[in-house]
Amino acid sequence: MNTPDVTRGEHPTACNPDVSMETTLPVRAASGIARDIVGGLELRRYVEIVQALAARNLKTRYRGSVLGIYWSLSNPLFMTAMYSAIFGSAFAKHYHNSILTYAMSCFCGLALLNFFSQATSQALPSIVANGALLNKLRLPISVFPVAILLANVFQLCVGILPVLAVVTLITSHSLLNVIALIVPIASLVMTAIAFAFLTSALYVFFRDLQYLYELFMFVLFLTSPIFYPIELVPPQVRRFVEFNPFATMVSSVRDIAISGGRPHVDLMALSFVEGLVALGVGMIFFVLVKNEFMDLL
Repeated sequence: MNTPDVTRGEHPTACNPDVSMETTLPVRAASGIARDIVGGLELRRYVEIVQALAARNLKTRYRGSVLGIYWSLSNPLFMTAMYSAIFGSAFAKHYHNSILTYAMSCFCGLALLNFFSQATSQALPSIVANGALLNKLRLPISVFPVAILLANVFQLCVGILPVLAVVTLITSHSLLNVIALIVPIASLVMTAIAFAFLTSALYVFFRDLQYLYELFMFVLFLTSPIFYPIELVPPQVRRFVEFNPFATMVSSVRDIAISGGRPHVDLMALSFVEGLVALGVGMIFFVLVKNEFMDLL
């Protein structure tokens, strides 16, 4: 058996190519998927195209608006006020007998759901809507759903995220908790990108998907403990609610922003892993089917 001579600079894996191959295969696969996503363009050029499309999306969406992107706060704030007025007194006992805590809990869930719903619903028809452009210009197909996501992420970062950061700082008095918000928010963004890839790709083949997706978002809303405490869910149904990855992200944000204590690392890690897995599945599916798009656009 040959032993690598470390004194001569030999690497332990140099004599065992199988070990090196096993280590590099996942990296090669990931880089290959990423290369297919950007359509062979240089990353800098791909980013420039995505930024231009995202800026165009935001300008078109809020042209002539007084508040602009800050309208993104109106829906979760209004719905929070409504749920607090109707259910606040009944559910307050599950939130330390505080209607304010219930309201903050509602706002966290509604703000995240509103971002996810808007971003993925707008990304769903993005490829089909730009079919004529794709037939004229050679562009990476993925730029359209990614640009929609980037526009909504920018809106999230300048609208909802600062509010969550202020709430977290007031309740926890800790910058660590504010920084920890990055983990579940990043998980939410990764999951949104995954669904953008999945839905925009499937919509090319199934044009009725937009109606089914509205139903899906309604089911997601009901199965996520946003306006109700999870303790009220019957045990036989609760396991399905807890299986909902979106509920994990909401729970992690609430744990960081509202509890006032140190964030639970296990909950943060679980939400982040779920986001990574979702992103991987979405990217792989998109790469597998994207070559069939042009015949249907």
